[in-house]
Amino acid sequence: MVSVEELEKELAGKAPMAVGFDIDDTTLFSTPVFYRGKQEFSPDDYSYLNNQKFWDKANCGWDKFSMPKHIAEQLIEMHQKRGDDIYFITGRTGSECNFTTPYLQKTFHIKNMHDVVFAGSSRDVYTKTPYIKEHDIKIYYGDADGDIISARQAGAEGIRVMRAANSSYTPIPQNGIYGERVLKDSQF
Repeated sequence: MVSVEELEKELAGKAPMAVGFDIDDTTLFSTPVFYRGKQEFSPDDYSYLNNQKFWDKANCGWDKFSMPKHIAEQLIEMHQKRGDDIYFITGRTGSECNFTTPYLQKTFHIKNMHDVVFAGSSRDVYTKTPYIKEHDIKIYYGDADGDIISARQAGAEGIRVMRAANSSYTPIPQNGIYGERVLKDSQF
């Protein structure tokens, strides 16, 4: 386990770097978005996750119903104080609108905002890996096993953010299963 304060001390004196964040269950508690999408598009199964109409709703306005996670506020503030570049790389399917980038910028008071990267998802490939590598990200924060694996494949450190127990994204992953560091009190 590691705290934001411990990370800040560890990074003190090091040159600014690029850091990355997953969105769902890492920076935003987005269960309300996914709960609503399931109800509206596929109440009996998870096929809504393959429906572009759901992603358009999620990415083009429904995120305003997501709650920023306290741990993300702390991490982003710490990294901005250091002068680090902040990237958001999500496994979501992208949409034509431009809501998510300005929403995250406003929510987390990000000074130098990069466009959100919508990497999409795959059962066979870790879709975030090439983007983590492309932006030379040194630390990538995420809640899912795939976030930790993607970071490692790209040569970055993956640090686990705990998923809230009431997340709609189940099962809850086993924190530390890959020997990664886990952020203390990061479930909210």
